[in-house]
Amino acid sequence: MSDVLMPQMGESVTEGTIVRWMKRVGDVVDKDEPLFEISTDKVDAEIPAPDAGVIAEIRVNEGETVPVHTVVAVIEGKGQNGAVGSGGSVGAVGTGTASAVSAAGSVGEVGRGTEGTAGATGSIRTTGAAGRFYSPVVRNMAAVHGIDLARVVGSGAGGRVTRKDVETFMAGAQTDAAPVSAAASARAPLFQPGDNVRVEKMSVMRRKIADRMVTSLQTSAHIYSAYEVDFSRIAALRQAHKDRYQEAGVNLTYTAFITHAVAATIREYPYVNASVDGDQIVYRNDINIGMAVALEQGLIVPVIRQADTCSLLDLSRTIADLAQRARTKQLKVEEVEAGTFTITNPGIFGGLWGLPIISQPQVAILAIGSIDKRAVVVDDEVVVRPMAYLTLGYDHRLIDGADGGRFLQALKDRLQSFDEALL
Repeated sequence: MSDVLMPQMGESVTEGTIVRWMKRVGDVVDKDEPLFEISTDKVDAEIPAPDAGVIAEIRVNEGETVPVHTVVAVIEGKGQNGAVGSGGSVGAVGTGTASAVSAAGSVGEVGRGTEGTAGATGSIRTTGAAGRFYSPVVRNMAAVHGIDLARVVGSGAGGRVTRKDVETFMAGAQTDAAPVSAAASARAPLFQPGDNVRVEKMSVMRRKIADRMVTSLQTSAHIYSAYEVDFSRIAALRQAHKDRYQEAGVNLTYTAFITHAVAATIREYPYVNASVDGDQIVYRNDINIGMAVALEQGLIVPVIRQADTCSLLDLSRTIADLAQRARTKQLKVEEVEAGTFTITNPGIFGGLWGLPIISQPQVAILAIGSIDKRAVVVDDEVVVRPMAYLTLGYDHRLIDGADGGRFLQALKDRLQSFDEALL
């Protein structure tokens, strides 16, 4: 037997939420094969199996939050010829009776018992009426909306009722909907069963983003300045050096140029790299730039440590690596901590400019708009140039408009006359 634990994703992380199981009870899993996905207040990650074997028990269901080091599943180790070891039987919640695993390693189903518990060693414990297991999320939804869970058809492993099953039931897809209790009616839910709606609980990431954004707006006095930047110089440098960078295995992107210029400009204007602590200003020596990466449902901000010491080649490689691992949930907690300044890029979605919210306890954030060819006036002539708006959001408690303008003007000058020797 091998216990699978909720990992501690960093010293300050105390709990995690099971987002998705990639294996079910009875499935064979290899060591280091992705087993389940978790979400914490720091990072989302796929967690590999600690050992090879058969999933004997899943103790924590999707949507549940438990402390770190909690046993979330049990793996029954393989013996010779792939058979399950002496621990014996592996079960899944089903409708029959318990059956032991055969010598060849086949998996039986654990049936519904009279006391709602499954027989054999590796089964999911069930609770509730008729021995059915209901996760806290499902029970809460049922209580709020007055739903009799015995009437909900489960689509989860062994017929378990999932959140989506309850949502489907509420949307009227099942015709034998239970009546709403008087207590539930008194609570006056926002949506009634049968409404043409879909109700979905916020993910851990979405909830944390919401909390942090509201907290930031309540903490910092946000103010914005925007400058238009001519990217002709950088476009020419990219064209001249892109083949050499590709030979080194990286793409030479506008983001890398901007990050390099931002780091150098921060060194000149350290107030944008500071934070406010009561009536004190904390100036940070390290320039750790966070790069906002959009995910399917939310975003995450991996951090480039000591960005001002990195070459353009190193930055190009690091940005690509962090973005790729952010999207595949492979980041480590330390890679999303200790940021001192953030860059976000609404321009990749076509946005001309943005008004981003500061990431606490930082005091500034830069938004990069889309780089588009526009008609501009240069030396009293109308010419077409690749242009973009850079918007700085900053905390007016520390940074005045003139200071924000000085930073942006220095950044603009550095980008428009980028030193080719840095490539």
